[in-house]
Amino acid sequence: MKGTGFTLVEVLVAIFLVGLAVTALLVTNKALTQSNSAGLEISTAEFLIEQIKELTALLPVDDLDDFASASPFSPPINANSQPLTNFSAYRQQVTVQKVYASNFSLPVLDGSDSPVVRVTVKVYLNSKLIGEQSWIRTRY
Repeated sequence: MKGTGFTLVEVLVAIFLVGLAVTALLVTNKALTQSNSAGLEISTAEFLIEQIKELTALLPVDDLDDFASASPFSPPINANSQPLTNFSAYRQQVTVQKVYASNFSLPVLDGSDSPVVRVTVKVYLNSKLIGEQSWIRTRY
């Protein structure tokens, strides 16, 4: 008389398929978590860059060199020059470079005066560069 239960082979195949599905779910979960973490880091870097952008927008171009010489900022600072202690793992590096008015990518190296400067902000998380942005300012 034949039994109505599962055979050993059927049970082993079912266990293998369930194990494969669980493994795939764990790998997918890990990838999504890493992607989410990277997105959070990039969003934070953009926020910290915008803080410097707002702060430098209020300063005269001639004072930007003094601002850059105070860099790096760790913890980073906000648009009011106050430290953001909740972001203590991050660091803002500000560079101000005089450029030619006719070519913003060419730095002025001969010491001549230029009314145009390029401000570059790099944001690091534990010494790893995670965001960078440059913009042009001029005397007006």
